[in-house]
Amino acid sequence: MERKGSNTAVVTKELVATALKTATTTTREEQALRMRYGASVDKRSPLPQAHNGNEELADELLLIEMQLLRGLKAHQAPKSKTVALKGAVKSKIAAKLSKK
Repeated sequence: MERKGSNTAVVTKELVATALKTATTTTREEQALRMRYGASVDKRSPLPQAHNGNEELADELLLIEMQLLRGLKAHQAPKSKTVALKGAVKSKIAAKLSKK
């Protein structure tokens, strides 16, 4: 019996990441390849734009993004103040109840 030659190839995550930079794949295909081979996305690469050249839509999306960031900052900032105020209120209530 004759042995057949094995045609195996080693595919590394670096090779996949390099190939994905030049390949034309759909977002779903790229995601599947990255997950399959463990290739990560460059952290400094820009996110894809959703407006496809429509300037009116780009402005509207920018406005929404700015409003969301403003709301997030406003939501995160007062937490420490609120916790301190709640602690002060609780201690006042406890002090008044202990006097009775």
